[in-house]
Amino acid sequence: MDAIQLGYWETERHHPRAVTIGLLCTLYESTPTALGFDEAAQVVVPVGGTLVAATRSPAFQTASAHAGALLEDRVDAARRSVDRTLAVSSVSTSQLDRLDERVMWARQQYVYTPPAAMLASLLDHLGEVNDLAADRQPAAVQGKLSELTAILSTLVADALMKMGQLVRSRGWYDTALTAADDSLNRELRARVRAQAAMLPFYYGPIEAAVSLSREARMISRGRPSATGAFAAAAEARALARLGDAEGAEEAIRYATAVFEQSGPGGAESDAFSFPERRFLLYKSGTFTALGHTRQARQVQAQALAMYPAQTGIDPTLLQLEAAICTALDRSPTEACELAGATYLRVLPAHRTPIVEERARDVIAALAPGVRTGKAARELTEILALPPGEM
Repeated sequence: MDAIQLGYWETERHHPRAVTIGLLCTLYESTPTALGFDEAAQVVVPVGGTLVAATRSPAFQTASAHAGALLEDRVDAARRSVDRTLAVSSVSTSQLDRLDERVMWARQQYVYTPPAAMLASLLDHLGEVNDLAADRQPAAVQGKLSELTAILSTLVADALMKMGQLVRSRGWYDTALTAADDSLNRELRARVRAQAAMLPFYYGPIEAAVSLSREARMISRGRPSATGAFAAAAEARALARLGDAEGAEEAIRYATAVFEQSGPGGAESDAFSFPERRFLLYKSGTFTALGHTRQARQVQAQALAMYPAQTGIDPTLLQLEAAICTALDRSPTEACELAGATYLRVLPAHRTPIVEERARDVIAALAPGVRTGKAARELTEILALPPGEM
């Protein structure tokens, strides 16, 4: 069609066929009435390449189609039509429960499964949730689907961060934040922000880590919770990296008080929980960055005693922070040897860029004059090894 033909339709000199009205409705994602075809309740709409007849609900047809109908009848018919629409859902309660169980299983598996191996499983779950969320669902169901989307997207983002795919990780954290906000779940909104602060904490800018964790803490204010403790601990760790000793110490005191009031959040074998051992990991990071090596060592020893044999990279990060403390205590050879041995003990599938970056922080913590010494060179050579080689 051309401009002249469209002009004819707009001035009502000609009337398009039912097939054309259907095509126009599809193109503009609109209804016949919204396009000005008030008298055309019956149209032909293309679906999946096939033309099918589609009729608006009688309750919502135009007044001309109901010239002889009583207004009361239209009111009652409209209510029944709306009630039917609200009752329509492609997700049953049992189906949603099973989906929730599968996501919980993924959260538990994520604690000790290498990130690359988890990605395919997470994307499978996320695809199923997304397919259901694409249909119109009741508000409660839609909110739950948004929660599951936020959780799975956060785990995908975290896995990509560990693998060093920073741009993709940042995009997935944005998706997780959008889904969490859509869910209207206050604690989840805070939890996703605190989790997202990990990316700028390890890879910069540190200011973004402070901003995200502080926002999470503000959302959590008002009642003690593990999420509030998590947010404050993340803020303390980031402030310490920025050199704000006073702010970091105040934040870690607040985090400790909130954690003692609320207790651990969730099971220890859950990627979305905040057990004591993870809280101690954040305290270790804060004390290490502040140079409080004695306090850091105490926390590291306490945390390491809590981890089971089958776990993720948290014990490795604690050991590497112990090596950083050793470097700060002017024992460069011992620090590099501890970092090298820790790195080589990591299973190849877990030996991701985030572990390598933390090991390089050991070299950065050495005095400038010994960063090119024998111990530092040997550690650099170890970090350059392909995964699987020793």
